[in-house]
Amino acid sequence: MQKPQPTNGLHHVALFIKHFDECEYFYTQLLSMKIDWRPDADNLYLTSGNDNFALHRAPVDFMPAKHQRLDHIGFFLSSRAEVDIWCEYLRENGVVIKAEPKDHRDGTRSFYCADPDGNNVQLIYYPVTDRPLKP
Repeated sequence: MQKPQPTNGLHHVALFIKHFDECEYFYTQLLSMKIDWRPDADNLYLTSGNDNFALHRAPVDFMPAKHQRLDHIGFFLSSRAEVDIWCEYLRENGVVIKAEPKDHRDGTRSFYCADPDGNNVQLIYYPVTDRPLKP
């Protein structure tokens, strides 16, 4: 069988969330994601316009593994300066900053914080995204 065409990229992530209301606030009020669809009280689909991020209320007995497979999720920022602005904004809103802003060898700049459920979230300026994506 012939290998299929490449995918169109990763545009959907779904997480089980124990602190559902707090995470909804974090992603909608602090990160400004919009609610795309709320099929019921236990499921929420968010978007920044070109993506889809789902929060699913975790069962009461949900026990994440000692070492989860997901290292972090990332949100692109439009400029290098926005990295520092976002870091200070989130810090002022009581968000735990896990790694301060820093420049990386590939020209990116980012920092890490934790959402209310403890998931690592990276906010990153990635200069390559200034160019249009290939169709």
